[in-house]
Amino acid sequence: MQFSLIDHILELEEGSQITAIKTLSQTEEYLKDHFPLFPCMPGVLMVESLFQASAWLIRKSEDFAHSMVVLKEIRNLKCADFVVPGQSLVVTAEIIKQDDTSTTLKAQGVVEDRIAVSGRLLVERFNLADRHPARADTDDYLRIKLRRQYAILWPMATDSATEPTE
Repeated sequence: MQFSLIDHILELEEGSQITAIKTLSQTEEYLKDHFPLFPCMPGVLMVESLFQASAWLIRKSEDFAHSMVVLKEIRNLKCADFVVPGQSLVVTAEIIKQDDTSTTLKAQGVVEDRIAVSGRLLVERFNLADRHPARADTDDYLRIKLRRQYAILWPMATDSATEPTE
């Protein structure tokens, strides 16, 4: 199962930073099991929100050049507050440095002006065909799918990079 832990993108400055939001609903399936008497967003899912926002920044900044954007490492992770149903986690991520295959970002999630989670993310990006040439078609399929998802997350973006091509 794939969780989308970003509801929509609020701002995106290509090559620099992103702001996105996740509003926690009482109907989130994992809340049934995670502290049933005190439902809250698990820390690992808050980190996943940081990563997902970071991945959208990288994808858009590189015009969806890579089909795979994966979290490789987290440094200085701090989980400092809870996110409970009805609250919104506002996620920001900023690119600190980047080379041919990896990007380092500083990211944080804020709830009602309090930092709930923060850390530095090391993200790797590549195409499947780089490692397995026969998978080039899969790269193309994934890029189309990702562009469609991006258009849903940030419908205000009206440039050609959001238009799915087949």
